[in-house]
This record gives sequence, structure tokens and C-alpha cells, in this order.
Amino acid sequence: MLVAQCATFVSVHWVLEMPLPWAEMLMVMALLATLNLITWFRLRADWPVSSIELFLQLLVDVFALSALLYFSGGSTNPFISLYLLPLTITAAILSLAYTWTMAGITIGCYSLLLFYYVPLPHDHGEHNSEFNLHVSGMWLAFVLSTTLIAWFVVRMGESIRERDKDLSRVREQALRDEQIIALGTLAAGAAHELGTPLATMAIVTGELQKDRAEDSDLQNNIAILRDQIAHCKKTLTQLLADAGQARAEEASSQAVDHFLQEVLDKWKLMRPTVNFTYGYNGKQPAPKILNTRLLSQSILNLLNNAADESLLQIEIKSSWDNTELLLEILDCGKGINKETAYRMGQAFFTNKPDQGFGIGLFLANANIERFGGSVRLTNREEGGACTQVRLPLIDSTK
Repeated sequence: MLVAQCATFVSVHWVLEMPLPWAEMLMVMALLATLNLITWFRLRADWPVSSIELFLQLLVDVFALSALLYFSGGSTNPFISLYLLPLTITAAILSLAYTWTMAGITIGCYSLLLFYYVPLPHDHGEHNSEFNLHVSGMWLAFVLSTTLIAWFVVRMGESIRERDKDLSRVREQALRDEQIIALGTLAAGAAHELGTPLATMAIVTGELQKDRAEDSDLQNNIAILRDQIAHCKKTLTQLLADAGQARAEEASSQAVDHFLQEVLDKWKLMRPTVNFTYGYNGKQPAPKILNTRLLSQSILNLLNNAADESLLQIEIKSSWDNTELLLEILDCGKGINKETAYRMGQAFFTNKPDQGFGIGLFLANANIERFGGSVRLTNREEGGACTQVRLPLIDSTK
């Protein structure tokens, strides 16, 4: 409203060349400018703007406009249509009660200006000059009202769209959290169900090992089976711990180069047939990263995903500065199509239907985002896919 009033002031003074009580009008605009300055400082605070606060601000604009109109012809002033601006804003962003209240106040102010006002000066030097002046003022008022209303509506539309995007992101995050909780529950149930068969297998293989002690070949095979059973039981125990304690787990800090080397060493034991190269570039001593079991498992899931696509050769590169780690996993597979790029990381979506359910990449995405990072999949020009992982680091310079 202050912008509209200043534009009106300049137009009347320089275009229409109309003498008015500028001292009183400038005092009103100065008071309004002071209030707007106070409001600007208030908006820099953290607490949100309430509906009543916004309504009172618009009400002050209405009263300031009424004062200016009082000193410039009242209801005969062609800029009387500026009353529509605060009413439009109220109707667009506030509730019905505020809108009807604003409508009643603007109608009341307009009605009072029908009887109480300082008349506009008359120009007797030219025939019909008063009518021409009124028509010119009406045109200028229409231009100003149209421009300002359009600007406000566009800005409010952008704000609403941005708010809708934020709400959509929150809903997606809530849905993802629900899916993670459901997966954790299913994993815990599956671990309990598998515990009994594994215990039975351990007992049976132990008895076989005792009964066939003279058969060396069978003993070797039984030893392999018992090792695999022990590995499965350890994995299930870890799965139960992850499902029940992941949220309460405390992160420990570790140098990022040591963290990556430990993850790769573990991956080599898991996938000994995969050929890969690893190179890194970053300051030394390396900054630290918040390391948890979930984070290392998420990176292992991404490495396994690349290995499933390209057993021949995988290139792994990492670089870091004081605040961020960039990890790139480049495979020589068939790459990713548009649907895969769009849906990759959603629960139960996979481009390998015969090899899994897509849960690994989904959990990797979710866990890395929980740590403030991101995962991005792109195609390489020379063929294959590139998985980019960005993770925040602990800035040791602060």
C-alpha cells in the first residue's frame, strides 16, 4: 500500500499538477513508512506471522489510505478504488471472517468519505477541466490498482506453490519413514522366524560332524556349512539390533579416509570376485565424518548395486574438502533409463526383478538423506552409470 500511495503522490504532483495539502499527507505517509520499517525488522525474527497480525497491518493501510483520501477530495478522488487492494489481499490469504470484516471497514470508510473530506481544488481556466481531471485520475487509479493487484496475486501464487512443494516433501518424507518402520518390523519378524531353522541346522551339522569324524571330505563340507550358518545367525542378530536400536544409535566420528577404507575392505570380503579401482583426493589430515553402522551399510548397498551391474570393472573415486565428501561409483553396465532414474530409491522398485526387491537402494537413499546427504544416479557418456553420494563432514576449522 505504501508503494501505491507513493506512486499516487508522484503522479498527482508531477503529472496532474494538482495543489493539495502535502504537509498533512506527507505526515501520514511518514507514519506509514515508519510502521512498515518496524514490520520489516519484525519479519526478520524467527516466529511466524499470525493471521491477526497480518489483518492489523492491512487495517493500518486502510486507515492511512482513508486519511490521504480525506485530504484529497474524499469519495470524489478517483483513487478511491485503491480500497480494493487490501480487500483483495485479505480475501486471498485470510479466512472468511477477516474478509467480511475488512469489507465492512472499507465500506464504512468509503461511506464516511462521502460526507467528510477536504474538497479537491477546481481549475476555472479551462472548460470541463474538472471532468477531464477526474477521468485522467480514474485511468491512473485503474492502472495502479491493476498493476499492484496483479503483482500481489503473482507473489501470493508463488508463495502458495512453494508451500505446496514443502508440504509435498514433508508428506513424502513421512511416507518414507513409515515404509522404513514397516521394513524394520518385517525384518525383525523374519529374523525371529529364521532363528529356529538355523538353530536346528546348527544342531544337525554338529551331530553329523561328531558321527562322521572319520570322513575328512565330509568334515570339510560340514565345516563350511557351520561357518555359513554362523554367519547367517550373526547377520540375523545384527538385523534385530538394527531394527530395534537404529533410532537410538549414537554416531561416532572417524577420519573420512579411514572410514572409506574400512567400508571398501569389508566390501572386498563380501564381493571378492569384483574388480575395482579406488582413488581419492582430499586434504590431509582428512576431516571427520559421523560414522554409524547404518551409513556404512548404505554405502555397501550402493557398491553392491554397482557390482550387480558390472562385475568386470568398477571405478570408485572420492574427494573431500572441509565440509563435504563426494563419493563416485562408476560401473560399466547398461546404464539407467528415465523410469529407473525417476523411481530409483523408491521402496520395492528394482530394475533387476530376478535378483531383489529394490529395498537396498531405497534404504541407502533414506539413510544417507537422514545424515544430511544425497544420492544421485546418472548415465556416463562412455556407457554405464555413475552413482554420486554427497555427505556432510565435520568442519575441523570451526
